[in-house]
Amino acid sequence: MDQSDAPERPASTANPIKSDPKVRQLTDPRAMRALAHPLRLRILGELRVRGPQSVGMLSDLVDEAPGSISYHIGRLAQFGFVEEAPELARDKRERWWRSTHAMTAWDTAQALADPEQRAASMELRRAIMQRYLAGFEAYLETEPTLSPEWVRGTTSNDAVLHLTSDELVELQVDLEALTQRWQARSDRNRDQARAVTLMVQAFRRAE
Repeated sequence: MDQSDAPERPASTANPIKSDPKVRQLTDPRAMRALAHPLRLRILGELRVRGPQSVGMLSDLVDEAPGSISYHIGRLAQFGFVEEAPELARDKRERWWRSTHAMTAWDTAQALADPEQRAASMELRRAIMQRYLAGFEAYLETEPTLSPEWVRGTTSNDAVLHLTSDELVELQVDLEALTQRWQARSDRNRDQARAVTLMVQAFRRAE
């Protein structure tokens, strides 16, 4: 999202990303709540999509004062979501930051057994959903300015399936494998490549 993507994934125990070293696995409710802030999600998303940034660059990207950026970066660093990149600084006053992981995940089924973790997971997931909505709204605003070559691949759809709980897990694994296949091709330094948001959701409908 420019509005920037925040690649967070609530994950089940069957999800293969649980063993991926590039994925930060969350179990601490305090870390979940620290991340469940719109500006922190935005900052972390910018670092993951664009690569390391200085405080000044992040300030320009998200239109917030440098002091505010520094505070929220500090909170992200406290829980290990970001780290300093001092080798990129041009002088002692400039501070650069990078994301420590490509993605964040947590086990939503496991969280059900712990009231504090469950509440923090819900808070974070709602904050992420607001980011998704903001990103899609931003895209709709900019779509008329894009070339037809980029609009032709855009998709937004849903389907109602009648599955067992085991089949829902199987669907999740299939979707994750598809996502990982395309992530393997992703390279922001490739000529003509641009950031693309992929959103997938599958959940039991409320009855």
